[in-house]
Amino acid sequence: MQIVFNIFITFGCYSLIGYSLFILYSILRFFHLAHAISLTSGAYITYFIAIQQGLGLWLAVPISVVTGILLMIVVNQWIYKPLQSRKVESWQMLIASLGLYVVLQNVVSMLWGDSTLSFRTWGVKVGYEFMGAYITGVQVITIISCVGLSVLSRVFLEKTNIGQQIKAVSSNPELSGIFGISKSKAVVWSFVLGTGLVVCAGILIAADTDMTPTMGFNWLLYAVVAMIIGGMGRMSYLLLGSLLLATAQHLSAYYLDSKWMNAIAYIILIAFLYFRPYGFSGKRIKKAEI
Repeated sequence: MQIVFNIFITFGCYSLIGYSLFILYSILRFFHLAHAISLTSGAYITYFIAIQQGLGLWLAVPISVVTGILLMIVVNQWIYKPLQSRKVESWQMLIASLGLYVVLQNVVSMLWGDSTLSFRTWGVKVGYEFMGAYITGVQVITIISCVGLSVLSRVFLEKTNIGQQIKAVSSNPELSGIFGISKSKAVVWSFVLGTGLVVCAGILIAADTDMTPTMGFNWLLYAVVAMIIGGMGRMSYLLLGSLLLATAQHLSAYYLDSKWMNAIAYIILIAFLYFRPYGFSGKRIKKAEI
């Protein structure tokens, strides 16, 4: 039962981070690796406001979300957009986003150091016991928040006008432009939604396991693996990929050693790329052109 709890906590985080990245990937058409710094910055800005400034978590969390969103909108406006206007290839955009992550991660290290920090102001508790297993209040909040945020963001994309514009541009930017849908506005709203989700994920993770400057990249890589083995398709495939990855990692940690958690993730990735390159969906991503 303890393994089941741990799997669901990790599964929730992978799903939320993966979905936030997929929203941006579907419209940018490259892996926005600087997305990892949004996760990290959410935790550190919360620490700065709640602990260093003493203003409390209830104020720190919304400020962290807004700050993270504004930072990525600036990145898109001053770095990504000029590069894309020059018809830069997707792999070059990926390298640029990786370089941006390295720069910003070093800024975090310079400001707060490389040691592990925590914004927890409450005492460490054993947690709630259920069938011989223990789960803390923070972990319960993490699971509920990940599920709730994923569902709300999905509803937002499906039921709102902004969400429909994001989906239209993601599907076919040229045809969307003919119908008067602004790609620039859709990209900005994608950054608002995607960055907001991953900042919340970073805060939840830091509340449970504390924070380091490199935490974001590790979680992002796992989310990318979950996306790839899911098949880059519907949300259900991403959930299935996240569940498989979280289950395999925790079972390997229990039966083998915790050192195998990283290796298992990439073994699964390699296996899928070799035997099932289009993931659980089993289909190529369709592309329409005019």
